[in-house]
Amino acid sequence: MQHYQELKLWPNEAPFAEPGDEKLVEHFANCDNGINRLTDIARPSITYYPTSGKGPHPSVLVCPGGGYSILAWNHEGQDICSFFNTIGFTAFLLKYRCPGKRTAAHADAVRAMRLIRHNAAEFNIDPAKVGIMGFSAGAHLAATVSAPHNGTPYQIIDDADALPFRPNFTALIYPAYLADQSLTLAPEFHIDANVPPTFLLQAENDSIKVENSIAWFMALKKAGVKAEMHIYPEGAHGYGILRTGNPIADWPALASKWFRQQAGIL
Repeated sequence: MQHYQELKLWPNEAPFAEPGDEKLVEHFANCDNGINRLTDIARPSITYYPTSGKGPHPSVLVCPGGGYSILAWNHEGQDICSFFNTIGFTAFLLKYRCPGKRTAAHADAVRAMRLIRHNAAEFNIDPAKVGIMGFSAGAHLAATVSAPHNGTPYQIIDDADALPFRPNFTALIYPAYLADQSLTLAPEFHIDANVPPTFLLQAENDSIKVENSIAWFMALKKAGVKAEMHIYPEGAHGYGILRTGNPIADWPALASKWFRQQAGIL
């Protein structure tokens, strides 16, 4: 398997395809701030970022954010995968369908988790140490595979779909759409003891309210699931792995220690 190889998720037409999808031309939207915004995605995939060393390695599926309209491709995607390589994790960058395709995106994330485990030997990874990290809408997507209310969201198509899709550990970075300001979780989630250990990070002044992280943490606590949460007073939203000069920008050091603990490689 080659470095940075892009692998399609579905052998034929993807479930929840819509009329007109075949006309979508994937492209980067105009931007002037150095953030690459990928959109009009109809052909989902994962891109393989292997780490160095003998293995088998722990791994993580990375889900960029973008409000289910775009994918913040570099500072919440490619750069995050490179970061994971430096701490001994193989990474997979998820290109999920958008804009406005939440159901399809959920199916893409489920399929990606299963394909990673199904091809564990070829990827030189440990199928029992597969995590997920998401940002904003990507964190919501990561939550849907970590605490799903229902089972498989699509009809089984091959042997990969016989494998579990729930990650072994989860990181939600400034998550969106998890709960309202009364700390009531969205009905699409079901949190019980089967939800994986979780890392949460958000700023109190995030426009995508900090109650998302707090509600998730409280639900995990009630279910007896181990969780680590970091709430900073400032930081706003959408910073990814950028060096902003704000203390919250040091979050990768916290996440590195936590992920290595989950994988048992400290």
